[in-house]
Amino acid sequence: PAASLFYPYGLDQKDQKNPKLDDGSSKKLSLAVPFTFYNKKYQTLYVNNNGVISFGSRVNQYTPDPFPLADGRSFVAPYWGDVDNVLGGDVFYRETTDPELLGLITKQINQYFPDIPFTATWAFVATWEHVAYYGSTSNKGNTFQAALTTNTETSFIILNYKDIQWTTGAASGGDAETGLGGTPAHAGFNSGDETNYYNIPGSRTDAVINITKTSNVNVPGRWVFQVDNFKVTGVPTEMPKVADSNNCWL
Repeated sequence: PAASLFYPYGLDQKDQKNPKLDDGSSKKLSLAVPFTFYNKKYQTLYVNNNGVISFGSRVNQYTPDPFPLADGRSFVAPYWGDVDNVLGGDVFYRETTDPELLGLITKQINQYFPDIPFTATWAFVATWEHVAYYGSTSNKGNTFQAALTTNTETSFIILNYKDIQWTTGAASGGDAETGLGGTPAHAGFNSGDETNYYNIPGSRTDAVINITKTSNVNVPGRWVFQVDNFKVTGVPTEMPKVADSNNCWL
């Protein structure tokens, strides 16, 4: 069920909350332990309202570019699109060593990657809750989450998609009423070295709205990757399908 897909989040979990600011982001966040991403250790990151967790610099850009990016930005894009949390929704985040959460993450990683010995000692959880899109004239919102976890050597990123109702903001060519069309959102990983990257199937196409139904670990709406030395595992060979206007699957 979608409820169990998500790790606990919100103010009762002592989460911080991003400012209500179009194209805004968190302050520069210092991590208690280094997080290794594409063979580089990072000790700071930003949680950007536009569906990106970035290492090194903020990402205010609202229309996603295809990966690999040519400008050296290193980031994970759970759902890179034109979020406007002024119009609706919240962006939460926290760093945690809560034993119960680390135990759950460890159990799941061991299930998905039985050949990789792993016990989580740290996690960072960012959650976008029912966030609106720029120029929206609807009540549509997207709810998705990213969890970074490490044992100080091996690192994983877990992406959870609970409810995706829009793909595009109005400034990216999207329809203000439907949140569809234009340049759709992008989900994936960019190393920052201009060569290494990964696009989740359906990214920057209309099919990205169905990311709640796709997975590389047989859990619909969840994608999990080892990212210290990035490895692509268990990726479906079929592209996600897109519903036409009559809601028939094409």
